[in-house]
Amino acid sequence: MSQPVSPLSARLPVFPWDRLEPYQATARAHPDGVVDLSVGTPVDPVPALVQRALADAADRPGYPTVWGTPALRDAITGWCERRLGAPAVGHTEVLPVVGSKELVAWLPTQLGLGPGDRVACPRLAYPTYEVGARLAGAEPVLYDDVTELDPAGLRLLWLNSPGNPTGRVLPAERLREAVAWAREHGVLVFSDECYLELGWEAEPVSVLHPDVCGGSREGVVSVHSLSKRSNLAGYRAAFLAGDAGVLGELLKIRKHGGMMMPAPVQEAMAVALGDDTHVAEQRERYAARRTALRAALVGRGFRIEHSEASLYLWATRDEPCWETVAELSKLGVLVAPGDFYGTAGERFVRVALTATDERVAEAVRRLG
Repeated sequence: MSQPVSPLSARLPVFPWDRLEPYQATARAHPDGVVDLSVGTPVDPVPALVQRALADAADRPGYPTVWGTPALRDAITGWCERRLGAPAVGHTEVLPVVGSKELVAWLPTQLGLGPGDRVACPRLAYPTYEVGARLAGAEPVLYDDVTELDPAGLRLLWLNSPGNPTGRVLPAERLREAVAWAREHGVLVFSDECYLELGWEAEPVSVLHPDVCGGSREGVVSVHSLSKRSNLAGYRAAFLAGDAGVLGELLKIRKHGGMMMPAPVQEAMAVALGDDTHVAEQRERYAARRTALRAALVGRGFRIEHSEASLYLWATRDEPCWETVAELSKLGVLVAPGDFYGTAGERFVRVALTATDERVAEAVRRLG
């Protein structure tokens, strides 16, 4: 007997990656194996100092705290001041979360949004922003320019710079305009900045920088992850920084929900945030892969748009994205179709830099 569809799942779109399965099968059948450039999952080792910190903290039989240890909060506030240029960040202005995707998906629900409320997301974007709105029963609204949004019923505005999938970096002036507009209309701003340390042709700036928020963090929260900059996707290590009032309310809710990062991960995360050397080394790996893949794609007739930051190349040959996916899969190279991220991406593909040096070299050979 078939199970009934739950009202919750009925709100959601088809999981996009399921549509890629036939092309995955084609790519995997290549005699020299697949080169999977479709997902942004890290493949390089977790830094040794982080592994040691995790192992040293393995004997933690008690429950961890949702707010995180004082050492972790010190590490987060120090990183925000050092890397974001955000002065005097206090412990009440930071909150560790169990991976940034969990936060994105459940934030509207935790904020109490529901039917009649609206959530603004970039037109080309990570699909979980829209999923989060739908899980709460709110209405997702897509935008190209924040200042052209209808503020009626709008409760939450998502910014994303550097952007996924495009790698676009919004300059401080554009971010400042968005924050000012949101404050004028009483809309809460959450800025997904998970790729902020991976700028190539532009220097990303945080909404917490005084040039953007005017020195006040009221109504503004930034989202950060260690998945990409430290290869910690498997650790589910992320955090929020910004408006203390908003984070205080989220802390209360997350305590009730038991949304706590494991204690050993908290220890490892604190160590990772305190070390910039491994980040620089990982950047060099990605920079080399980016240079090689970009040249190979251009040589095959692709045009690269934006891509000035993040872990992706946003590429097009001005043809439907699924045609591109199909052709490259026959070469054993798997990429993500642009329409996963919105209809505006239907003639693009997203090419990830997250493959080993050997696999990237193989992709370059095949593309050539």
